[in-house]
Amino acid sequence: MSVNLVAIVGPTATGKTVLAVRLASEIGGEIISADSRQVYRRMNIGTGKDLDAYRLGKSVIPHYLIDIVDPDYEFNAFEYQKLFFRRFAEITLRGVMPIMVGGTGLYIETVLKNYQMIEAPEDMSWRSALAGKNISCLINLLKKLNPSLHNTTDITDRGRIIRAIEIAKQSKDATHLPPERPLLDPLVIGIHWDRAMLRQRITQRLKQRMEHGMIDEVKNLHDIGISWERLHAFGLEYRYISQYLQKRINYNEMFLLLNAKIHQYAKRQETWFRRMGRQGIKIHWVEGNDYCALKKIVDEALTR
Repeated sequence: MSVNLVAIVGPTATGKTVLAVRLASEIGGEIISADSRQVYRRMNIGTGKDLDAYRLGKSVIPHYLIDIVDPDYEFNAFEYQKLFFRRFAEITLRGVMPIMVGGTGLYIETVLKNYQMIEAPEDMSWRSALAGKNISCLINLLKKLNPSLHNTTDITDRGRIIRAIEIAKQSKDATHLPPERPLLDPLVIGIHWDRAMLRQRITQRLKQRMEHGMIDEVKNLHDIGISWERLHAFGLEYRYISQYLQKRINYNEMFLLLNAKIHQYAKRQETWFRRMGRQGIKIHWVEGNDYCALKKIVDEALTR
């Protein structure tokens, strides 16, 4: 097989989208997002959903799996994988190169490792049985159902843990054959910044998001009926701004907490991608915004 997918991955604030858009414009590619929060409508600033980044002059680079569900919908990795392969097939059928871009490690792995996943509807009787168990007990149960579980950093609240248990249990009980999927020969490029520079980029971007109305975005989501609990589950920006809006912390506390937590999140993303590399996914690392180095890797792969 020749390369039929370019994946540009890396931690938050590394400039993946800008590089991907430039690449897409030069090789005639189309972008498929791999971001677990950018799928949600009306969540723009907090998720870093810069739709203007896809515009080059008067043209717009086609991009998919952004703004596809409302915030009250529980999107998941199963649905992401299904929609990704659907878009992948449509794009490649037209003779165009798909470019996956994002930092959600689980979503990226469901595609690159071709996880065999099943649809897992909510099981209310199972949820009732788990209602009285504490988080530590729930995590132990999850690990028992899924011994290969290697990361729990993205399921830090009770609702997500119970959902993960639900999926693990139904996956274990499944007996049907998995659907056929296209074979992939991916070229994976990781974007890496020096730790000090990445911290600087994260803090500067957070300041810009605050100036551009991120607090108002969270307030507006709550005003249209999105609960504080649901906003908490969306992760860092929505979690700590929600606490500020509820007057549980002041602005300075909110900013400092959020800034520190995003730095920690970026480190966890780096760890995830290093683990992917150790487990057999070849990642070609590019330093900073070195587009020339990225383009050289792509050109060599496409002409081999």
